[in-house]
Amino acid sequence: MSAAHPDLNAPGRTIATDPAKAMQLYDTARRAVVPFLPGDTVSMYTCGITPYDATHLGHAATFLTYDILQRRLRDRGHETRCVRNVTDVDDPLLAKARELGIHYLDLAAREVKRLEEDLEAMNFLPVYSAPRATSAIAEIRKVVSRLIEDGHAYVAEGAVFFDVASYPAFGSLFDLGEERMLAFAAERGGNPDDPRKRNKLDFVLWQASVDDEPAWESLWGPGRPGWHIECTALAQRELGDTLDLHGGGGDLIFPHHECSAAQSQCLTGQPLARHWLHGALVWKDGAKMSKSLGNLVFISDLRQQFDPRAIRLMILAHHYRHDWSWSDEVMAAAATRLERWVEAGDGDGGLAEVRAALDADLDTPAAVAAVDRAVADGKGVSRAAALLGVDC
Repeated sequence: MSAAHPDLNAPGRTIATDPAKAMQLYDTARRAVVPFLPGDTVSMYTCGITPYDATHLGHAATFLTYDILQRRLRDRGHETRCVRNVTDVDDPLLAKARELGIHYLDLAAREVKRLEEDLEAMNFLPVYSAPRATSAIAEIRKVVSRLIEDGHAYVAEGAVFFDVASYPAFGSLFDLGEERMLAFAAERGGNPDDPRKRNKLDFVLWQASVDDEPAWESLWGPGRPGWHIECTALAQRELGDTLDLHGGGGDLIFPHHECSAAQSQCLTGQPLARHWLHGALVWKDGAKMSKSLGNLVFISDLRQQFDPRAIRLMILAHHYRHDWSWSDEVMAAAATRLERWVEAGDGDGGLAEVRAALDADLDTPAAVAAVDRAVADGKGVSRAAALLGVDC
């Protein structure tokens, strides 16, 4: 029995059309837990890594949310198509490659390989595709040209900016308010004080490259794409105009996803996604994990000490929408839990409870607790564990 389809009997395989029988998922845009009612094939896009320091716990936690969602959707009878992009041309990657004195694509290849090894070790489902930004330069140039032609973008000194004034709904998707959007833009690379901009919230679609950066020819001069436009081009190319579900880490809500949604709506006249799913952040030493603080925990390091299944269980013990803190203790508890599950042996103990927990906004802590109870009752739990991606 495969981990992707742990139990294909009738109780689990129900493609719901009735909201009362559907999975319930929090939608960031609607700010509520709502029925998730996709068709037989579910299209989803999760923003992947900028490959210069993969794979830390924050990455793994975000991607695990999508992995668990896919497993339950497949268990319910759906086909899933999950795209996870690779931002292989962007400021942080170029800066790191410059610091190390290596070609940016060599650095990207090294870190993508590490990501793939980490996720495979943790029993992640293969994604439908993992396209790179550099594979979509032609598509990016086309969509930028269309945005200019339709009055949604303008050229300024070798750069192209999206004109937020041309899209009155800008900022309404996640309803953060202008003050918070400006603060996030300044914090997350948006450069609101760029004098070339008509509006501080305008964002880059195409930018001129400096001497040691990669550059592609365009109608606006040689340069490279901005961050947000790559995901619009890749999502459209890989999955179509409107996705069933889109998301990533909570730090992508603004500017990345608000900007991606705005430019996509202007291009197609359709919403980029029907449902938005975002994960919380991971903390360490009393602060959110960040490159600037140097308090990251890398999966490749953890794999030197622990069974990858225990790493997976450690993350699953926390709900995807709630911030949580890493510590040696949470890892030790997960290792002990894995031992108990493996010793419990084959069986379907806790399976119904795990399904119900996952249908309730991917409540993995409740799912893990259900398996724990089944183990305590002397039941085998291999099928319930498999639905969580843990082979016992």
